[in-house]
Amino acid sequence: MNISNIKTKNNNAEKILQFGEGNFLRAFVDWMINRLNETGSFDGSVVVVQPLENGMVEKLNEQNGLYTVILKGIENGNEVYNSEVVSSISRGVNPYKNFDEYEKLSFSENLKIIISNTTEAGIYFDETEKLEDKPQKSYVGKLTALLYKRFKHFNGDLERGFYIIPCELIEKNGEKLRETILKYAHHWNLGDEFINWLLNANIFYNSLVDRIVPGFPKDNHKEVCDYLGYEDDLIVECEPFHLWVIEGPKKIKEVLPFEKCNLNVLVVDDLTPYRTRKVRILNGAHTLMVPVAMLSKLETVRESVEDELIGRYVKETIFDEIVPVIDLPENELKEFSYAVLERFKNPFIKHYLSSIALNSISKFETRVLPTLIEYRNNKGFLPKNIVFSLASLILFYKGKGLDGSEIKLNDSDFVLDFFNDVWKDYSGDEKSLEDVAKKVLMNKDFWKMDLTKIEGLTKFVAENMKNILKLGIREALSNLR
Repeated sequence: MNISNIKTKNNNAEKILQFGEGNFLRAFVDWMINRLNETGSFDGSVVVVQPLENGMVEKLNEQNGLYTVILKGIENGNEVYNSEVVSSISRGVNPYKNFDEYEKLSFSENLKIIISNTTEAGIYFDETEKLEDKPQKSYVGKLTALLYKRFKHFNGDLERGFYIIPCELIEKNGEKLRETILKYAHHWNLGDEFINWLLNANIFYNSLVDRIVPGFPKDNHKEVCDYLGYEDDLIVECEPFHLWVIEGPKKIKEVLPFEKCNLNVLVVDDLTPYRTRKVRILNGAHTLMVPVAMLSKLETVRESVEDELIGRYVKETIFDEIVPVIDLPENELKEFSYAVLERFKNPFIKHYLSSIALNSISKFETRVLPTLIEYRNNKGFLPKNIVFSLASLILFYKGKGLDGSEIKLNDSDFVLDFFNDVWKDYSGDEKSLEDVAKKVLMNKDFWKMDLTKIEGLTKFVAENMKNILKLGIREALSNLR
């Protein structure tokens, strides 16, 4: 049996124009719209535009816009494995094959919202594109042309603009999208009237999205279909956790009333604290965990947080050192932190520490170092767990485990060459070890500042390095308490 026999195609009015048909949007935004429709709070559908020449809208149309989302993971301490047939998508449009169909979207009276996820590299300006292209190559080029045609068709009616919410994982994504559209508008000489309409009839929202989406179950697709009882070539697997933070005017809550179906969507005046929360807690915990866990011979995030010693270390670092210096309500931070720890324990996702270890120096600088500095400034003393991770990181970049086994480092040649030279000069005594710590900490190319200027940091890092080399990572960590 095919999924088309399971649920009826969505014939509701097309209220959302979505650029991108990939796993993330289908497991995130379209899944949410499906939930809204099920509560009778939206009664609309999503028309999906394929932003690249090669994509999946043909398969999506073959399945009448239907596909299965499988939620797999830990939620509130319990293992979750649920499936939902999502029917929020009405159809998919390929502008490379059906440009006229795509162009007609400009004239739709029902469309109110534009969503996109064209990857971090998707929002850019291409001066070689023209308004007359059918279609333009870039997402922003396509969108600019579509908006201009809409402006012309409705004679500049200010009521025919859009709520525009990009989901690309770049900072200030809405502002950057607007700026890039303005570049096209000037480059194509679209006129001041269009620019005024663009800025006054449309609302560009910044947004932050968070959900781990492994995607299509290619390794066991047949088994999953047998379990479901029907064929589906567009299954998408994801974790239960989801968070969408939208920055901008509150009127979007009237158009997309997510609170009516208990979805984790926040409309805020400033999403910066939430971005900080994600980077410091989720990404920061990943980064500080890596050298400590890998020197302990662990391989995955799940192994690390389920290890009694390392798991306690990660949890204490989050709650005792990271959370206290983030400017958000404590209850929100703790709720998010517990959810992060649950996500780390997801039995269905094998997240290798070696993949997180890529470019660990720059990651430590952006994700962990700000916490160390703010903690020191606020408390008057250094955060011992974060300093321990920094000491472990320097030892990790020796390229050898504590037993002499090789560690395959993955970083820029500049970083690797630096550590190779630093460790080449190490003679094995305490003074030489402190010299290693000092050389690393004073490298402004790594940290954008001289960390030896932070009182006591060099000595504290060197002491931790000495203890790790003398006692081993686990005993040194146990003695840290």
